[in-house]
Amino acid sequence: MTETENPSIRVLLCDDHVVVRAGLLALLDSAPGIEVVGEAGSGEEAVALAEKLRPDVVLMDLQLGAGIDGVEATRQIAPTGVHVLVLTTYDTDADITRAIGAGATGYLLKAERPEELFAAIHAAAEGRTTLSPPVASRVMARMRSPQPTLTERELEILGQLAQGLGNRDIARALFISEATVKTHLGRIYDKLGVDTRAGAVSVAKEQRLLG
Repeated sequence: MTETENPSIRVLLCDDHVVVRAGLLALLDSAPGIEVVGEAGSGEEAVALAEKLRPDVVLMDLQLGAGIDGVEATRQIAPTGVHVLVLTTYDTDADITRAIGAGATGYLLKAERPEELFAAIHAAAEGRTTLSPPVASRVMARMRSPQPTLTERELEILGQLAQGLGNRDIARALFISEATVKTHLGRIYDKLGVDTRAGAVSVAKEQRLLG
């Protein structure tokens, strides 16, 4: 048997659910031209194995339980030249923005058909971007819409959030009521497309909304 001219694409799986990893492993084993060379159950493990194994593609989930999340793992892996393909159930604007900003080559949802996943892995190995249709739609909509405009007060509150202050401390620092802080937070979340304090700070930093 002669050696193939196109060696298999070496893939590292990263998902904190053992059952999910087992399912992906079985699925990818059935795909021609793809070889799973390792499995990681945490972001830290993914970073270490990516450095050790030097796979062509890391298939990365975003939510990984304790420790660093998939975005931070991507941020550490991408500069090494290893391509990261996000495979997740999350498709919020904040998740997509953070992952792509961290250097992900592609962003795929777990609801995609196996054939789409195989094609995305091949594309990622070549450095080509693949986005699930719902994700692509969100990216296009975000590009077409103007950057969120925050009021001076909202920017002040974002700055306090970035320092780790809670609502009560923010209210005291800005001489406003906690109810007012909550109202402003709701508006900030809506404008940035997030639903958590950490998400608001992350998107604000990526969009350079904080001084």
